[in-house]
Amino acid sequence: MIEVKNIDKSFDDKQVLFDININFEKGKKNLIIGQSGSGKTVLIKCMVGLLEPDNGGIYFNDRNFTLMNENERKQVRTEIGMLFQGSALFDTMTVEQNVLFPLQMFSKMSVDEQKERANFCIERVGLIEATNKLPSEISGGMQKRAAIARAIALNPKYLFCDEPNSGLDPRTGVVIDHLIAEITEEFQITTIINTHDMNSVIEHGDNISFIHQGHVWWQGGKAEFMKTDNKELNDFIFSTEILKRIRPK
Repeated sequence: MIEVKNIDKSFDDKQVLFDININFEKGKKNLIIGQSGSGKTVLIKCMVGLLEPDNGGIYFNDRNFTLMNENERKQVRTEIGMLFQGSALFDTMTVEQNVLFPLQMFSKMSVDEQKERANFCIERVGLIEATNKLPSEISGGMQKRAAIARAIALNPKYLFCDEPNSGLDPRTGVVIDHLIAEITEEFQITTIINTHDMNSVIEHGDNISFIHQGHVWWQGGKAEFMKTDNKELNDFIFSTEILKRIRPK
């Protein structure tokens, strides 16, 4: 479980986050949604230590990450998997080499154990046929699956996903959504997903936090999401064409 408690963040004289309080539950898909510029990316960066909050704390299973020194933070980061928006695979490495990279850098496994773990992760995301291919030789959806395999290589407790469907066609986006959902449940990971994709929210939003102008404006699950009378959330929902088609005004 990750707890965000009373987080404020400013840049110079502009405050971006205001007293943010969110609990992200283990084994659940925890979604952060909001318009561009709402502060959700800043929040994610505070949670993984890329930015320092002005006030408040980030707690990983009751450990205050905000107050840790760099060595303590490094230990927590070994428990975190990251799925970046653009996959961020190394262009000159094969799929297998990309998945092996965090194991070589941060694990104490033997070479054989590293290879076994990498191949397990590659097989889990259905990518065995691409094991020895470069990112340029596979599709965008396959690249995303390779990035997921790399993100789970160290068997993380926490998985952060930044716009996992970005740049994918709708059908491939659904495949990636289901894969992240399966992995979250199967390995009981605390998964945090930053997304604009309303299909993802409706289908997989166990816990949804809507950030509006730097504030937590609404929280709930996918059932409540479809029935909310929150004006700002409804404005955000109806700004997407897909929900204009499937949800009556």
